[in-house]
Amino acid sequence: MVEKQTLEDLKSLGAGNGEATAAPIREPQIDAYGRAYATGKRKNAVARVWVKPGTGKITINGRDQEVYFARPTLRLVINQPFQVADRVGQYDVIATVTGGGLSGQAGAVKHGIAQALTRYEPALRGPIKAAGFLTRDARVVERKKYGRAGARRSFQFSKR
Repeated sequence: MVEKQTLEDLKSLGAGNGEATAAPIREPQIDAYGRAYATGKRKNAVARVWVKPGTGKITINGRDQEVYFARPTLRLVINQPFQVADRVGQYDVIATVTGGGLSGQAGAVKHGIAQALTRYEPALRGPIKAAGFLTRDARVVERKKYGRAGARRSFQFSKR
């Protein structure tokens, strides 16, 4: 076996023609109905999300987003991935959400939309990932411990 000693020898070991190898291009993952599917999670909420080209209609558990998420802040959370990707009003979203409360469900739908968008249009992965929408927010409620009033709170102390 011949050992490479100089930098020139090491350069020849890299790409065959001396060019840097580019990251592999991802393939779109679209089903037979022209939709991209992803699962989003936040706290105890799990959202199954389908994204397809359309007019921007978002349906959650069979209801319109204005009905299901009455608070405007929750609707803003859901639309964040579209705003970052400059795709507002270009995709229809159908989501089913279970578990958790409304804010956790909104975060789960946001996570699912971001994942599904990157599966439909892999070129959008960069800006969506830079905004932090592809990372699952792992913060969950801490469990209650024995001998404690809550997760960390102690019972009231009395000296006498």
